[in-house]
Amino acid sequence: MQVRHDWTHQQVKALFEMPFNDLLFQAATVHRTNFKPNEVQISTLLSIKTGACPEDCAYCPQSARHKTDLEKERLLEVEKVVEQAKLAKDKGATRFCMGAAWSDPKDRDMPYIEKMVKEVKELGLETCMTLGMLTNEKAHTLRDAGLDYYNHNLDTSEEFYDQIITTRTFQDRLNTIDHVRDAGMKVCSGGIVGMGEKAQDRYGLLMQLANLEKQPESVPINMLVKVKGTPLENVDDLDDFEFIRTIAAARIMMPHSYVRLSAGRTEMNPQMQSMCFFAGANSIFYGAKLLTTENPAADTDMELLKKLGIKPEQRHGCSDEAHEATINKAIDDKATEHLFYPA
Repeated sequence: MQVRHDWTHQQVKALFEMPFNDLLFQAATVHRTNFKPNEVQISTLLSIKTGACPEDCAYCPQSARHKTDLEKERLLEVEKVVEQAKLAKDKGATRFCMGAAWSDPKDRDMPYIEKMVKEVKELGLETCMTLGMLTNEKAHTLRDAGLDYYNHNLDTSEEFYDQIITTRTFQDRLNTIDHVRDAGMKVCSGGIVGMGEKAQDRYGLLMQLANLEKQPESVPINMLVKVKGTPLENVDDLDDFEFIRTIAAARIMMPHSYVRLSAGRTEMNPQMQSMCFFAGANSIFYGAKLLTTENPAADTDMELLKKLGIKPEQRHGCSDEAHEATINKAIDDKATEHLFYPA
């Protein structure tokens, strides 16, 4: 299927305004053309440094500018990160993502970051990091350490961006993505919906991602998790159908990308999540936490996937039987939360 990089606002608007069942049918068709429809890629996300971030992102409890109850924590020791990566792999994750509440990684932190990447990769896991803005030099350093993916979300449309963040520009985010690409790493970039934006901002976000010179390999679509003490704690909820439409449009516009059903899943019932999977979502984070916000427990996710007949995506030559055993073990184990770092 040909990938387009010339989407217009009007064309994206037309997608969103299709009859709901027609939109889902088209998205599901695109999904089945490019992926195994009953597989989902599983990642685990760990906060390796929590709180005291100098940025002012209006949605984020980690910002030092917001008065939340978040406990600040220093950069985790490499051994603790590797321990959590091993546990995540045992529970079926194929990618281990590490996030730090920084504006950008400092030179003094890079040796520790490089060691984390190398040791997690030695476990046979794909590696991903989100550390804020990157220079071209630091992007190449991470690439040389073996980092597979770098996450840097655009968050929202360029037009709405300054209503959410003022401490870095939209162009700063695009520059970091360019540096990641230049270094030869894969890009994980998406956004957050339900922040009080207009429909046209959701169109603009997807249009910007799809029209990048090379579309992101992974596109996380987050539903805002409203946290007390942040400027967005009282924003109106986004309609569930509008969220599902966003997933479907992302699948159609970025046919070869993994579309990740990301933050906000604790507020979604199983039926809504199931519709997102049908609409083309084929990646999730699992574990009790997403950096600092709640996420469904791993056993709850596995129960839903088994009910839907969806299996974790196979990697590194694992057999169907091995994946089935992973699912059944997760379902039987009702005490999984201690395996995931409470960031």
